[in-house]
Amino acid sequence: MEKLANNFIKNTKHTTRLYLKLLLLLLFTGQSFAQVTSFENGKDYILGGLSVTGLQSYNEQTVKTYTGLRVGQPITVPGDEISAVIKKLWSLELFSNVEMYYTNIEGDNIFLELNITERPTLANVTVYGVKKRKVEDIINDTDLKKGKKITESLIANTKNYLQNKYKKQGYLNAKVNIVTAADTSATNSENMVINVKKGDKVKIRSITFEGNEKLSNKRLAKSLKKTKKKKFYRFWKKSKYIEGDYKEDLSSLVDAYAERGYRDARVLSDTFIKVDENNIDLKIKVEEGNKYYFGNINFVGNSVYTDRELGRILGIRKGQTYNGVLLKERVQDDSKPDAVDLTNLYQNNGYLFSSINPVEVSAVNDTIDFEIRIIEGKETFLDHVTVVGNDKTNDHVIFRELRTRPGQKYSKDNIVRSIRELGQLGFFDAEQITPDIQNPDPNAGTVDVQYSLVESGSSQIELQGGFGGGGFIGTLGLSFSNFSLKNIFNGEAYKPVPMGDGQTFALRLQASRTFRVYSLNFAEPWLGGKKPVRFNLSLSRTQQFATNFDNRGRIDVDRDRGFAITGISAGLAKRVQWPDDFFTISHSLSYQLYDFNDFNNGLFNFGNGSSNSLSYTLGISRSSQGPSRIFPLSGSNFELTAKFTPPYSLFGNKDFRGIRDEIDEITERLFEIGATPANIEEQLEFAELSDQLERLEEERFKLLEFYKIKFRGDWYTNLVDKLVLRTNAEFGFLGSYNNDIGAVPFERFFVGGDGLGNFTLDGRDVIQLRGYENSSLTPFSTNPVTGNQERDGGTIYNKFSLELRYPLTLKPSASIYALSFLEAGNAFNNFNEYNPFELKRSAGVGLRIFMPAFGLLGIDFGYGFDTDANPNSSGPSGWQTHFIIGQQF
Repeated sequence: MEKLANNFIKNTKHTTRLYLKLLLLLLFTGQSFAQVTSFENGKDYILGGLSVTGLQSYNEQTVKTYTGLRVGQPITVPGDEISAVIKKLWSLELFSNVEMYYTNIEGDNIFLELNITERPTLANVTVYGVKKRKVEDIINDTDLKKGKKITESLIANTKNYLQNKYKKQGYLNAKVNIVTAADTSATNSENMVINVKKGDKVKIRSITFEGNEKLSNKRLAKSLKKTKKKKFYRFWKKSKYIEGDYKEDLSSLVDAYAERGYRDARVLSDTFIKVDENNIDLKIKVEEGNKYYFGNINFVGNSVYTDRELGRILGIRKGQTYNGVLLKERVQDDSKPDAVDLTNLYQNNGYLFSSINPVEVSAVNDTIDFEIRIIEGKETFLDHVTVVGNDKTNDHVIFRELRTRPGQKYSKDNIVRSIRELGQLGFFDAEQITPDIQNPDPNAGTVDVQYSLVESGSSQIELQGGFGGGGFIGTLGLSFSNFSLKNIFNGEAYKPVPMGDGQTFALRLQASRTFRVYSLNFAEPWLGGKKPVRFNLSLSRTQQFATNFDNRGRIDVDRDRGFAITGISAGLAKRVQWPDDFFTISHSLSYQLYDFNDFNNGLFNFGNGSSNSLSYTLGISRSSQGPSRIFPLSGSNFELTAKFTPPYSLFGNKDFRGIRDEIDEITERLFEIGATPANIEEQLEFAELSDQLERLEEERFKLLEFYKIKFRGDWYTNLVDKLVLRTNAEFGFLGSYNNDIGAVPFERFFVGGDGLGNFTLDGRDVIQLRGYENSSLTPFSTNPVTGNQERDGGTIYNKFSLELRYPLTLKPSASIYALSFLEAGNAFNNFNEYNPFELKRSAGVGLRIFMPAFGLLGIDFGYGFDTDANPNSSGPSGWQTHFIIGQQF
């Protein structure tokens, strides 16, 4: 081999493949350059010139510069300089071949040629075998960007990534083929084609257990949370085999034994049996061991808390069946950030650097003694608290919601609560609020907290049109929930409106030929900026015009006759600390003027005159739902409100009893005559009595007096993963101080349908109960003037519902979740008729989409199992479709 090298080098007069031959010597002899005969010690030269060949897209001078070789420098051939240059160029992964030749030797000068072959660049990627919407994700995940150099490792890594990706999803037979072909439209570039054949998901035909005597096969199969065998009725937890989930479930199986005292239980073997291309069998062999019990449990190292305090949190007594899972959870439950355990007890009271470890100290027969060894560490205080990512929202809006302040004791509970409060603002993506614990210093007892935020849209626009009420209805709504009033005269702040101070400003206009609605709302959540006192101001104006039908059956609108409500309300709401700091107490004062002008369509008892309503509302609420306002996973929301007007009749001397008796007499006579009098005398009497009844009703309700009690409760329970059960209960009652006056014709409850109350004339509450037409569960009464059956609204109602929710996506751009529901409720004329068990039932499914710019949109398909309140109805309500716009979440 040495002789071959000598002869090759001595006889070469033209371009010589020096590096390649020397590389062969190294391969077959294991020698270094310096050990090769004829260049045994290397020969020193002066670099007379360096040329680069084979370039297609790179500049020659750039490559020369990168080699580090300079004309005129001393160089040893063979030597470390050449080896280092070649190695350096290979490491770039830009070239598929690198060779160094010498082309000439003139005295002490040597001339070298560097020949390289450039790797092709990626032009386009085409993916077959997957849905089009998934292609972009694949390209991003595998980093197949245009212009990237195509290497063997890139192709291999892409193939392995995709095959593993689909195997994790249950496609164990997934195959991925990748080919490249020259792209004729560009120099040295290639197109890549990825062909994915996922095949069918591999299902688990059977799961068998061996060695189990203490726990049944059914109990062990149940402990495998994500690994289930095929059953025809299984639709929620699929039976596909996913290796990662299966390995986790084997640990869960051991935990099932540990929960029942079998500390030594283990999986001896698990066998994967391939039945065919689409089915496998699993065989799991276990060793159960003996059953154990807790013995003495002693705490060691604790000085902050007594043994009794720690024992109360631990909740485990001597003689109980050993439960390793419970012991771990009571020491540190990682599944719940707000769990009641020993670790949180310390971390919620400033001891961030504490550590708690349960240690078995003895195991005699079937009894295990433990020591809970505690290192409390130094009390920890917050040094710096910062936020990042808030591009629109001002810092003070965020910091006033935080429960963590510099100088405070570290508290994990305060951090969890801060995340909830930020999520409830609605300005940030609740799924991406991340607290980052920084610069922990156990010696100084300090730590920094940084909250990373991602802004989400906080403004909504409502622009819709449709036909109803006799013509086209147009709606324009603008809602800005992160408004800044102080910058309203600052032209530079309009992007498109002043934002960032957390205030709410909403304007809504709705109009058709027959009605108009205007409303304006403003809310400041921190009045004065020092305390969480919410101020709210609302102005509204509603107009309804009288309508008639012409001889062609078309609606004729009479704008000189109508009904209007003008209202104003102002309120204050304050967060309180008792019974806990989730409670809010609110107060509001409102005034409504109900003005009638020759308008009587059966909704009210009179068509001319006015009514006045001055009311005070007291509200007590508790809201702990979260972390997201749109899709809460846990917590609850309760609200109790009581609305009162002054009891005017108690201070006056008006004879409401006489008025009521006279109304009853007139009403009885009108019913006797009927809505269509038989002769002229009865017609005149009917008209006179109708006018008299109208005047009496106006006198009766000139000053409205009533009280209105409402309760609403929502509970959110996270069942598994992000499957949430929402439980709801509602109750409402409208009462009167004076039985002679009776219940007012306003402020009533209308139950049934989608629950949308955008256009309400009389302060009514519109209650959702899907599966029935809108307001169809509202009681009817007979109008003595028209003789028609009309919905007057109930004075009492109750409603209950169960709703299962599961999110399809919770991205900032759009949150989408599916739901199924069971509902039951009803409305009643008065308390004497009230029966809480006389409920109208329904069930169905639905979908909700929340987009920051447009608010909540949804659709429900509900089936009503009972008849509605219409006396002429028979049989169940049946299927109803409800469209949801702007409803509560």
